[in-house]
Amino acid sequence: MELHKITEDLSVASQLDAADVPLVAAKGFRTIICNRPDGEAMGQPAFGPVEEAARVAGLKAVYQPVPSNAVSDADGAAFGKLLEELPKPVLAYCRSGTRCTVLWALSQAPKQPFNEIVLQAMHAGYDLTRLVPRLRNLFRP
Repeated sequence: MELHKITEDLSVASQLDAADVPLVAAKGFRTIICNRPDGEAMGQPAFGPVEEAARVAGLKAVYQPVPSNAVSDADGAAFGKLLEELPKPVLAYCRSGTRCTVLWALSQAPKQPFNEIVLQAMHAGYDLTRLVPRLRNLFRP
C-alpha cells in the first residue's frame, strides 16, 4: 500500500482491501473514504469487507463512489463536506489515488488559488494541470 500525503488531514492511496485496514489503523488514520464504485474492474475488492475491517479496527468508513470519467463539481463539494465532518486524519482511496486527489482539488477550488492546489497535488505525486481551467472557474476569493 502506497500512501500519498495531500494535506496534514488527508492522504490518498490506490485500491485497498480488508487486509490493508490494520496497517491503515496502525498509521493513525481515523477514517477511510472509498471513492471507487464496486465492480469498476474485474477482481476489484468490494467496499463491504473493507468497511467491516474498518469497523473492527475502530475506524470510520464511508463509501462515496464516483466514476473515474465523470467526477463532477458536486462530487468534489460532497467530498469536501466529508472531510470537514469526519474524524481525521482521513485516507481516501480509488484505483490509483488520482480520483481522490481530483475530488480534494475540486473541494478546495472555491477557497484556495488553483496554483496552490496544483502544487500541493504535484508534491504528492499527482499532476492536475489538466484541471486548471476548472479549478480557476471555481475560485471565489
